Amino acid sequence: MAIDTGATAWILASTALVMLMTPAVGFFYGGLVRRKNFISMITLSFVAFALVSIQWVLIGYSLAFGNDPANSLNGFIGNLQYLGLNNVGMDPGPYSTAIPGLLFMVFQLVFATVTMAIVTSGFAERIKFSAYLVFALLWTTIVYDPLAHWVWGGGWAAQFGALDFAGGTVVHISSGFAALALALVIGKRVGFGKYSMEPNNIPLTILGAALLWFGWFGFNAGSALGANGLAAQAFVTTNTAAAAGAMAWLLISWIHGKPSSLGFVSGAVAGLVAITPGAGYVTPMAALLIGAIGGAVCYGMLLFRMKKGLDESLDAWAIHGMGGLWGALATGIFAVAAVNGASGLIEGNVHQFVANAAGAFAAVIYAFVVTYILAVIIDKTIGLRVSEEEEYVGLDISQHGERC
Repeated sequence: MAIDTGATAWILASTALVMLMTPAVGFFYGGLVRRKNFISMITLSFVAFALVSIQWVLIGYSLAFGNDPANSLNGFIGNLQYLGLNNVGMDPGPYSTAIPGLLFMVFQLVFATVTMAIVTSGFAERIKFSAYLVFALLWTTIVYDPLAHWVWGGGWAAQFGALDFAGGTVVHISSGFAALALALVIGKRVGFGKYSMEPNNIPLTILGAALLWFGWFGFNAGSALGANGLAAQAFVTTNTAAAAGAMAWLLISWIHGKPSSLGFVSGAVAGLVAITPGAGYVTPMAALLIGAIGGAVCYGMLLFRMKKGLDESLDAWAIHGMGGLWGALATGIFAVAAVNGASGLIEGNVHQFVANAAGAFAAVIYAFVVTYILAVIIDKTIGLRVSEEEEYVGLDISQHGERC
């Protein structure tokens, strides 16, 4: 079957856009931590790109997109038919007849890398680098790959009818609730709640958010897997929801104080997260509502996290976890058949909402529980956290021997 050159060109560009999101997460997080951990946060994200890239081409892609092993695991995980990219080549693959199989593979690769980068929020400023490498490899294999199979690889959630256009469940729910589990296992930073831990570079965080917004066009519009009207639809809904989330967070936070730039960009990311599962299923007007509610929900979750004294202070749980959960539910509500053939609750399709809710809450439970267990095992064996002295000095020096 002939390859569509226009679609191939667009997905190549989209892959590059999404790749940029991984270091962008590092910039976003790097600006939020203290200066002594600035290099560490950027490094964790960039290392995630390299480490997960290797895992993906060796085994991850096959576990996510291979067929179920003799149908014995009921849609839980793929088999090893694509081990080492065996049978993945320049011809169109089973998941898209318009682009090369290799291109579909690498497009999915960059989703896996940015997911791991988001997870680093959960142990910011206190993770032992060696433990991080082990955790990242195991987490991608045991948590991310099965979730990708459930939703995108023909697994049980897809069979039940759950919709996730570009990763609200697979990427954002998984990373957000994984970060929450990690924060609970690793414990609070030394001095958390006793003295100020102000961001060291808000302009860098704003730059990171801008690059995330830019890259998200490849993230969502690229998930149409073609240069077509659906890609344009996803592009517009993505931008609309991001703008609505940014303004909603800005205005709500203004009521409680001043209209901060950090709140504005956090709201933009919240809106982007919220629209991700439904970008190719809802209208721009629905995206406006989804983004605005997403900004409000995530701001409320941030206040809840602060009230409870939980040190998940880069807020992957509040923004990605809860924003992704809202987005998955919203897709089941606002999907309209005129956009991409799928009807949601507003068009009378109760099953679509049920299917999306089932997939989303299953992902919440699986990501949180398995991450928690994995973190405890690593902590009890090689140790998850640096010593108090190393934490005091900062991870830039204690883990990397470098300073800004």
